Amino acid sequence: MGVAFEPLSVKEPLQDRFGRIKRKLRLSLTDRCNFRCRYCMPEHPQWLPGRELMNREELLRLATLFVDNGIEELRLTGGEPLLRRDVVACVAALSGLRERGLKRLSMTTNGTRLPELLDDLIEAGLDDLNISLDAVDEGRFQALTGRRLAPVLAGIEKARDSGLPVKLNAVLIQGYNDDQILPLAHWAKVRGLPLRFIEYMPLDEPGRWREDQVVSEARILATLADHYRIQARARGAAPATEYRLDDDYTVGVISTVTKPFCADCDRLRLTANGHLYTCLFARQGHDLLTPLRGGESEARLRHRIEQRVWYKDAGYSATPGPVDRPITMHGMGG
Repeated sequence: MGVAFEPLSVKEPLQDRFGRIKRKLRLSLTDRCNFRCRYCMPEHPQWLPGRELMNREELLRLATLFVDNGIEELRLTGGEPLLRRDVVACVAALSGLRERGLKRLSMTTNGTRLPELLDDLIEAGLDDLNISLDAVDEGRFQALTGRRLAPVLAGIEKARDSGLPVKLNAVLIQGYNDDQILPLAHWAKVRGLPLRFIEYMPLDEPGRWREDQVVSEARILATLADHYRIQARARGAAPATEYRLDDDYTVGVISTVTKPFCADCDRLRLTANGHLYTCLFARQGHDLLTPLRGGESEARLRHRIEQRVWYKDAGYSATPGPVDRPITMHGMGG
């Protein structure tokens, strides 16, 4: 693309005032999605105009600044990242950052476009996938996502057959798919696919989330314990706490609401329009795209990033509950 960067030099890692060093960046490719998941999407989503989204060169320039300051893992998100027309080219361009310190390039997707795109994505440099699967019952799946289950299962099968590392993510909501804990665990266990249950977080349409709809980690474990022997594994820096089922399979639980893990957070988020959110629950982001388009120097942009990260809040554990802000999960990136 003809993008020129400053020579690589040793720079200080990104660190906040609580001593948390940032190693991972969630990088949104688009706010658009072909699903209507209840925990993510407003009933009437307002898409960003195309001119406000980062083009591939801008995406790469900003990602380079983060990698040069210690980010080791990029996870491409959306919306649905596979809806972006140049997604394969984006993966190829970002994969080139390995020479500057990038160690892993991942993606979170609903999987529906994997049958047609996965081979090209692997060739471009994609390392692994997280695929959303909130139910294995057709009726439950459609009620939660507004879409059919079969295309997702086809995408999962394609990914599994490719040999690419795959994890499944399931967001649980009381009254919608809380009866899918055992069916999902069985389905994933039989296929040898890692599964992570995620507590329903207050990140969707304002006023929709209710605490009594959260399926807690304690309830998930109690349900699994009726059918499996469960052993907790030592917790690391990853968001999921892992549990062994019958000594031969591992599930994870991301318990943001009932057992926040903010003290270990090493993640940042960059939206598709170039706004840096230092926390999933941050009340506002910091626009990096406008100064980039205005010709601001890399040194000044880097200073913006460092300052914003330094003043990152303590997180959900300090201020639990819904966040009053215009952006919802599909715009934030997972």
